[in-house]
Amino acid sequence: MKRADVLLISIVLIAALAFLAPRWLAGDSNKGGPDNKLVANVTVDGKLFRTIELTEEEQTIEIRTDQGYNILKVYDYGVEMYDADCPDKVCLGFGFITLPKQTIVCLPHRVLVEIASASGEDDVDAYVQ
Repeated sequence: MKRADVLLISIVLIAALAFLAPRWLAGDSNKGGPDNKLVANVTVDGKLFRTIELTEEEQTIEIRTDQGYNILKVYDYGVEMYDADCPDKVCLGFGFITLPKQTIVCLPHRVLVEIASASGEDDVDAYVQ
């Protein structure tokens, strides 16, 4: 390796750290927790089925419709689709969601799970001028 290669690698590493360091140091104030109450709104066929408070304790919610069933698991201030009997099982691939406006969708069963603020306020994502 030549001196120019070492310099180039150093510049790339410094640039990467400059972008990642604020994310590590700032934390995530949008994430749910004891101070930031979040809820999951479960909608079935376009109608509100249930509103679930996201808590640290584990709870299981079963959603049964004419099309089939979905099982949600709530824990660690987030929610995930744990099981479903839909043919494609794409809804299981959304994983564990913890931030406002994140969603889990099961199209065959017409189920939508969306995280929102417990106060009902929408946070501003960005300002455009």
